[in-house]
Amino acid sequence: MHNQRFAPAQGIYLLNHSVGRLPVTTRSAVERHFFAAWEQGEPDAWGDWITVFDQFRGELATLLNGREDQFCPQVNLSSGLSKLLMSLPEPGPRNTLLLTENDFPSMGFVMQQAERAGYRVRFMPKSVNPLDIDQWSDFMTGDVCAVLVTHAHYNTGRLTPVAAITALAREREILAIVDISQSAGVVPIDLAIWQTDVVLGSCVKWLCGGPGAGFLWINDEILDHLNPMDVGWFSHQNPFEFNIKHFQYADNASRFWGGTPSVLPYIVATSGIRTLNEIGVGQIRTHNLALTRSIMESVPESSVVTPLEAENRGGTLVLDFANQAQVSEALKSARVQFDVRSMGMRLSPHIYNTADEINEVIATIQHTI
Repeated sequence: MHNQRFAPAQGIYLLNHSVGRLPVTTRSAVERHFFAAWEQGEPDAWGDWITVFDQFRGELATLLNGREDQFCPQVNLSSGLSKLLMSLPEPGPRNTLLLTENDFPSMGFVMQQAERAGYRVRFMPKSVNPLDIDQWSDFMTGDVCAVLVTHAHYNTGRLTPVAAITALAREREILAIVDISQSAGVVPIDLAIWQTDVVLGSCVKWLCGGPGAGFLWINDEILDHLNPMDVGWFSHQNPFEFNIKHFQYADNASRFWGGTPSVLPYIVATSGIRTLNEIGVGQIRTHNLALTRSIMESVPESSVVTPLEAENRGGTLVLDFANQAQVSEALKSARVQFDVRSMGMRLSPHIYNTADEINEVIATIQHTI
């Protein structure tokens, strides 16, 4: 059973949209790649630690069908987006950054800071259906220079048609930035098919990789047009040149890296991504859809916020009952771990959740509504 490959949880753990459970191999990986490297490395631990980032990027390349050198480690999505926006050329007549009111708030916070550099921020209202490519087309007007596309929405579980949206953006010469923090690890993603410009991801959720490790993926076609301001010696084409008066951007995504990086979060993250690669995201997706479908079929359709069609929903099921408070209390009493946002309660089963657990959730809900 796959649940034996992950750290145990108290009760029924359905918070994978927030924090995924770590693989049981994580502790030994930290011991081997961090503490042992520190104690036994010659002349220091960096020789071993550098390989950590190679392994991290290698697992991401396998997961998302990209190349290792197209990925750059980041602390989190907000930091990665900030670095990206600061790397753009000075704005001209096309100076609008487009996103939706349903995107994760932190992304909006970052984009609004770009107004100080002369950009404008435009929000697609919550009433706009992000699954409708025609509505995206209406908002991608001639003044838009970049668009943020969230693959899976955190508050509704909706899964946007990224390939179609980014194709439209490419046709109109709009930079397409895709947030996969709520889909990577539970929805199969093929960057070669998407043909987007930039992808931002986090390892703390479905990737079961703990906090502190995120990543940027940069399309080769746009790399030379991006010159980040937040740089350090790991951004250099030759980090060991040590000429304080000469800086040359790395000729790959590493130009977005910066100064001396943290090591420990990427050991943890690599353990999570490697485990999911071994299982296969296709299998995880099938399992998740089966469990969420069981819940959806057991409750009134009017209570389901998440799209009913499998191809239009990510891994998170959002439910909104007329007696939401009572249902929430009943689930808490049954030791179900979930959370509630403005659009409803969020339930997110991963590969380590079982049909028996979901049946218990269903029984609790049906007894309460």
